Amino acid sequence: MTKSDFVDKLAAKTGLSKKDSAAAVDAFVDVVTEALADGEAVQFTGFGKFYVQKREAREGINPQTKAKIQIAATKVPKFSAGTSLKASVR
Repeated sequence: MTKSDFVDKLAAKTGLSKKDSAAAVDAFVDVVTEALADGEAVQFTGFGKFYVQKREAREGINPQTKAKIQIAATKVPKFSAGTSLKASVR
């Protein structure tokens, strides 16, 4: 499902215009992005949790040259599905 498909379904389900639905989706993405950038977790009970996980520095291998390289420590966004979402998918 693309973003425009999602906006269309949201508009149909809520009765909002497509423009208002697109603005709501954009606002949701912005709020989650800002919260994760600040190191906060965003949790929706039953649906899931967006959070930031730290990855330690490690040694890797370049697949083309087989040379060992150092991979820097970094932060990555993660999503953990809630019980209601897991049950719906099953």
